[in-house]
This record gives sequence, C-alpha cells and structure tokens, in this order.
Amino acid sequence: MKRHSRRHPKLHVASPPTRRRGMKMTLSRTEVNVRGLPRRLWQDLYHLCMTVSWPRLFVAFAACFVIFNLMFAVLYHAVPGSIANLNPPGYAGAFFFSVETLATVGYGDMHPQSTYGHVVASIQIFLGTVYLALLAGIVFSRFSRPAARFIFSDVAVIRPLDGKTTLMFRSANGRHNNFIVEASARLRMSYDNVSVEGYKMRRIADLRLVREEHPLFVLGWTLMHVIDEHSPLANQTPESLAAMDVTFILTLRGTDETTGQVFLGRSEYLVDALRWNHSFRDVLETYADGTMEYDYEKFHDVVPLHEVVRLRGT
Repeated sequence: MKRHSRRHPKLHVASPPTRRRGMKMTLSRTEVNVRGLPRRLWQDLYHLCMTVSWPRLFVAFAACFVIFNLMFAVLYHAVPGSIANLNPPGYAGAFFFSVETLATVGYGDMHPQSTYGHVVASIQIFLGTVYLALLAGIVFSRFSRPAARFIFSDVAVIRPLDGKTTLMFRSANGRHNNFIVEASARLRMSYDNVSVEGYKMRRIADLRLVREEHPLFVLGWTLMHVIDEHSPLANQTPESLAAMDVTFILTLRGTDETTGQVFLGRSEYLVDALRWNHSFRDVLETYADGTMEYDYEKFHDVVPLHEVVRLRGT
C-alpha cells in the first residue's frame, strides 16, 4: 500500500513562459507571434499565392515544374525501352521527354513505345493540364486584382481650424489619370481601456469626419476630425494618448470610373506620428495663367504653425 508523505510540498516559483515558434504577423507596426493554430498550408494555398511576392511566386512555380518532371523522369527511366528514340540516353533523356510531354510540345522524335510508357504519359498529361490550368488561373487572378493607389501622409497634424482643434490627415489618388467616384473614408481609434472592475481590453472608437464621402476623388483629399466635447479625443494630451497606446486607423474606399473595380486602402498612425500645432505644406499652386500644379514631393511635409503665419505675413 502506497503511503502519502505528510511533508509539506515544496513551493515552485512559476517561470516565465517560453516563447514558442509560431506564425508571425504585423499589427499596427508591431510584430505579433501567433501560436496555438495549426499551419494548414493546403487550405490557405490560394491566399498564399495571392499575397506572396511575384519573384517568390515564379520561383515556386519553377521549382514545382522541375520537381514534377524529375519525378516522372524516374518513372520513364525505371522501365527501359518505354520511350522510343530516347536522346540523350538514360535519365537525362527521360527528363527532357517529360518536359516535352508536360508542355504538350511533342517534337515527334521521342514518343512512348510501350503500354507502360503510354500509361505514364497519359497520367502526366492529365496532371500537367491541371497544373497549367491552376498556374494560369493564379497569374490571371493576380493581374486582374484591383490594386489601390491611395497615398497616405506619413504623419497627421493637430491644429486649430476655424476656432476648433482639428485632427487632419492627408490622402491622394496615386492614379491621377483615373477618377475615383463615390469615395468614402472612415477613421477609427484603437486604444487600451480599463473598466471599473479593472479589466483591461482593447477598444475601438469611431471618429466622425467633417466629410466622409468624396464624389470625385482625383488628386488630394484632406480628412478632418473636429476635436470637440463629443470627440473621444477631447481633453487628451500627447502623454495621455501614449499611455492608452492609441492607434488611428484610416480607411479609404472608392470605385474606379474606368474599370468599375472597387479600390480599398488603409493606413495606421501611432501617437508618434501626430504633429501638434503643425500644418501640412501647400501642395496645390495656381499660376497667373490659370493652370494648377499638384506637387507630390511636398505631400508628406509639415511646418509649425508659427512659420505658416510668418510666411503668410511676409
């Protein structure tokens, strides 16, 4: 019979959890290590093909092409005499015959001359047709997918405007030769909040814009949020915003007038991207002959308010 010890158990001090490898993602410019979810590559293969860079995608296609032909070359080479007029002889000839079969080139010199060769070639033709169809579909999907050309300013400014403190962002249409119709914008603030019970959570507040829709977004659009008594930013300071770990999320949406495709764009701004008592530099200039110039080189520039007043005074 097993006896239980009457000695007091030893107290173990909990050690900090060790970091395990997981999937990495970027959230609000912060790298987050996601773990606990199994990697299902085959279920997300299409998404991976749509998000990976073009060079990596072509390298992956080339690698699959080579591996596919190397495997079937093994099958052809396993039974000598299955391919007529094999040139060069041996495994190299079987590999080149596999490439010709997959590409449906059929030069005519090499061809299957046994039942085994015809069966393997038929299987390869079927699988190769499926592979080429998938390849063409992915490439077409990536080319046909609408790519937004919205430009967002690197920083946001907080300044008085018409007697009211205003948070301002600057955006532009990178495709100035295309008209974006019925453009809309949404501004939200993500921040840390502690409830009365002491429960800490991440919350999101909607910030009302002076104008949330633009009928014809061609060049630039300055988005403004008035900080009044109804604004979540009322009575906030740079220090209080930093303590709440505030992140501003600005999203744009619009329809291309030429293609009818819907474009989406998003930008995030941390507290250190706010410029208090600054103003965006003018980017639109009108000349004496009535022509106008929009200078994208000044798009991200800001100047202190006292310099703006001094320049206008001169």
